[in-house]
Amino acid sequence: MKILLLCSALAFGLCTVPASASEKEALTLLKTERQGLQSLSQDRLQAMISPPTTSHEGMQFTSAWLDHQPKAEGGNEWRCLAEALYFEARGETVKGQFAVAEVIMNRVKSGRFPGSVCAVINQGTGKRYQCQFTYTCDGNAEKIREQGAFNRVAKVARAVLDGSAPKLTSGATHYHTTAVNPRWSKVYTQTARIGVHLFYRDTYRTASN
Repeated sequence: MKILLLCSALAFGLCTVPASASEKEALTLLKTERQGLQSLSQDRLQAMISPPTTSHEGMQFTSAWLDHQPKAEGGNEWRCLAEALYFEARGETVKGQFAVAEVIMNRVKSGRFPGSVCAVINQGTGKRYQCQFTYTCDGNAEKIREQGAFNRVAKVARAVLDGSAPKLTSGATHYHTTAVNPRWSKVYTQTARIGVHLFYRDTYRTASN
């Protein structure tokens, strides 16, 4: 009974205490789970408790459609994603911008990368040209000089975080522009080509499928 009460007190429906666990074991597991929940960002917690959005009616991958959407706003996760799209994909097509955002979210959900949008984007930052997203470690100041372009990609970020965008990359966790040919592209599975970007799913996921 105590174990059941403790589980329900955590909410979110995430209690994973085995039926055979002793009360002491249950308390230890619940403490670990509580700490894990507290470490998640507000945006990710909201995504976990919100029903999935499956309707994409009316969405168009065009600048005109974006321009008609309300101004986007949000917390740190939204800001990190919007900035990544600005520096990585503002010159891409709208569809390409959605695809790049999807790759970042696929990493967040994969378990093989950090568990938040900001952590995924800043992975490796501090080591020149050894980061995951070049703009975070190329030595150049990260200044947003084209506010109009930022406002548009911010709307893309908001739609992707809200789960209102259709999937485009078949689970891709990597991408590169057509101007380069990284070594890993020879062993990963290409899943899509959108605008000037090629998208790939890593071999780990391919094997597990």
